[in-house]
Amino acid sequence: MTRLVVVTDRAQLALGRGLLRTVRECVEAGLGAVLVREHDLPPARRHALVAALAAIEGLTVVSSRLDDPAAHGVHLAAHQPVVVGRFGRSCHSRAEVARAAEEGARWATLSPYALSGSKPGYGPPLPIEEYAGLPLPTYALGGVTAANAAEAVGAGARGVAVMGEVMRAPDPAGVVRRLLEVLR
Repeated sequence: MTRLVVVTDRAQLALGRGLLRTVRECVEAGLGAVLVREHDLPPARRHALVAALAAIEGLTVVSSRLDDPAAHGVHLAAHQPVVVGRFGRSCHSRAEVARAAEEGARWATLSPYALSGSKPGYGPPLPIEEYAGLPLPTYALGGVTAANAAEAVGAGARGVAVMGEVMRAPDPAGVVRRLLEVLR
C-alpha cells in the first residue's frame, strides 16, 4: 500500500497545465495512487477522466464520492452511505475512523492534519496523537507538505494524501519526488 496519494483539483493547476499530463508526470516521478475529485465535471466527462487515469500503468485510481466502474475504489465522504466493494472513508476524528473500520472501509483519510492552503480557515488541526493506533490504514490529509509528511507517518498515519501542495506547484512531479523521499 502506497504512502502517498495525490488528490486532484484541476482548478488549482497552473494556467495551461492539464490534469492528465500532470498525473502522468507524477506517476513518472513515482506516484502510485490518485484520488479523483473533480465533482463539478458532467458525469460522462468525469468518467472519461477516471478511465484515462486508470489506463496509466501502475496507478491506482480512486473516485471521490462517486462510484465509477473504471476506478479501483471509491472514497466516501463522512456522511455518505456505505457502498458494496472497495471503499475508503473521509474522517475527522478517531471515532469516525473506528466507525469506518466497522463498516468495512479498507482505508481512511483523517483531517485536518495541518492548516490547509486549499481550505483556508478549515481546522483547527487534529492533535498528532489522533494518528496513532488506528484500526485501518489511514492517510493524513490537509496541509501536508514535504516538511511535515514524515511526522504524520511517524505518528502512526499509513501515509499522506496531498492536494494543494502538488496541484498548485510549478513542478508537481518534483513535489511528488520530494514527498516520496521523506516518506521512505
